[in-house]
Amino acid sequence: MSYLCQICGKQKSVGRSQKHKRGVAGKRWKYRAPVTPRLFKPNLQRVTLKINGDVKSMRICTKCLKRIKKFGSVHEYKNIAVA
Repeated sequence: MSYLCQICGKQKSVGRSQKHKRGVAGKRWKYRAPVTPRLFKPNLQRVTLKINGDVKSMRICTKCLKRIKKFGSVHEYKNIAVA
């Protein structure tokens, strides 16, 4: 299963996280706070929506879910937010 919002297309993104080890003495900073790669995943929720009279089960991010609850439907949200 992919981490992909079916409305806006938000997906995984690559970034860096920084660990901090306490108690490491001087001249060893690269071992004290190494930067490691990581994945940031979108917060996807499984929701059933009525689109054009059809009931569909979709995986959408919480930002899209918030907008749908605010505007009332997917079409109004897509016209306002994307355009």
